[in-house]
Amino acid sequence: MNILNALPKNHSSTLWFLWVSSGLSFESIALYYQYVLDFPPCVVCIHVRILLASGLMLSLMGFFFRGHRAARSMVLVLMLANYSVLIERSWELLGTERGFIMGSCSFDIGLPKWFALDQWFPLIFRVHSTCGYTPEMAFGISMAEALFVSFCLMFSVILGLLYREFHGIKNSRC
Repeated sequence: MNILNALPKNHSSTLWFLWVSSGLSFESIALYYQYVLDFPPCVVCIHVRILLASGLMLSLMGFFFRGHRAARSMVLVLMLANYSVLIERSWELLGTERGFIMGSCSFDIGLPKWFALDQWFPLIFRVHSTCGYTPEMAFGISMAEALFVSFCLMFSVILGLLYREFHGIKNSRC
């Protein structure tokens, strides 16, 4: 059995609902850790939030254009690029936490003045801490570890969806 057959069809509303749900879940967990558990975000964490928000918008676009192959394909390519940067940012977060990447982390988010998300939406995108560690989640796994593994898995799923999109693999589910 082809593993791609286990995924919903690329034009399925279920697939795009899952992508939107995962984006909302990641953002909600980040805000929960910030405001309920009092773990302030660093600049790399804010970069991850911005990329997750862009992935959420791409998922919504995928939902609305799911019936149009060219638009759906473009959304998947953009999502692949987005998740590749998310992997890089989570790797930097993990490396900073573990000490195998030495970098400076400031309170400057690095966005241009015309795209000042930290000023427009300070409750979500304002830097409150320097880089160093991420909170522990379930089973002793740090947030950086969980993000890195999650983003790698999601990147792999998008690769599979793109492969199926361009090679026309049939799927009997959904």
